Amino acid sequence: MNSSAGEHIPVLAKKLAEQISLPPDAVMVDATLGHGGHSLLFGETLGPEGVIVGLDVDKNCIQRAQLRLKELACKVVPLHANFSQIGQLLHKNDVDRVDFILADLGLCSAHLDDIGMGLSFQTNMPLDMRIDKRLKTTAADMVNRLDEKSLADLIYRFGEDRASRRIARFIVQQRQGRPIVTTAQLAAVVCRALGRPGLGRRNRIHPATRTFQALRIAVNKELENLEALLVSAPPLLNKNGRIAIISFHSLEDRLVKNDFKRNEKQGIYSIVTKKPITATQQEIAANRRARSAKLRIARKI
Repeated sequence: MNSSAGEHIPVLAKKLAEQISLPPDAVMVDATLGHGGHSLLFGETLGPEGVIVGLDVDKNCIQRAQLRLKELACKVVPLHANFSQIGQLLHKNDVDRVDFILADLGLCSAHLDDIGMGLSFQTNMPLDMRIDKRLKTTAADMVNRLDEKSLADLIYRFGEDRASRRIARFIVQQRQGRPIVTTAQLAAVVCRALGRPGLGRRNRIHPATRTFQALRIAVNKELENLEALLVSAPPLLNKNGRIAIISFHSLEDRLVKNDFKRNEKQGIYSIVTKKPITATQQEIAANRRARSAKLRIARKI
C-alpha cells in the first residue's frame, strides 16, 4: 500500500454510537472492516464474551485492522472475504445469530491514494479499480473490450450520466488508436467528450466522476454484493438485532431503503431511521467523505 495513504476516518461514527448500544456479550459483524475504526468504536463496549466478525476484500485492510483491534477484550475474527457471502462465512465460523450487522459502503481513504488500486483521476494510475485483487476483470478490460452500447449502458446505469452515449463513443474512438490503460487517459477522454476541462469551479464535480463510479461499481460487483448482503441479513439477526448501512450514492441508498421497506411490510423489520441520518457540517469539515454519507438502520422484530 502506498505509504502516503492517510488513516481512514470512520464516517458517522458518533451518530452510529448514539443509535446503537450493544450489550457486553454481543456478536457483531463489521461487513466492511477497513482499518477497524467502526469496530474499535463498538469493540470498546464489548467484554470477553463479545465477538466481532470483520470482513474485508482487501488483505492490507485486514492486517491494519488487526493491529488496531488487538487490545480489545472481545474476540475478533478477521476474514478476507466479501460480505455477499456473510451467511456461509458465519456458519463456517460457528456463528448462528448476530446482534448487529454494519456495512460502510464507502471507499477506504487509503484506496484512493493507492496507485495499485487505480481508482483516482487526481493521480495517474493503471486503470484497475479492483478492490479485491482476486477478481479477474479490471476497469481497463471493460473500457477496451466492451462494445459501444454496452459501455454506454454501464455508464448510464451505474454512473447515472446522461451523456453516457457520447462518452462511450469517445472512448471507443480513442481506443482504436491505442488502448486506454491509465486513469489519466480515461479522465482526459471523458473531459473531451463533455467539452469540459478537468478542473472546474470548486463546487463542481470532475467530469469523469460518474464514469469512474460506474466502472468501479461494475468491476467490483458492488450492487450485486449489496443485494446479497441485504437478502442474507434477516435470518442472521437475533430478535431486536440491528442492521446499519452507510451508503454514499443514490443507487446504494435506494437498494437499502427499498429492502428495509419491503422487510417492514412483511413484519420482519422495524425501520429505526425514518429518514437517513447524515453528517453534521462539523464532521464534513473534518472529513469531506462524510458529505454524501447516508445511514439507515432497521431492527429485527
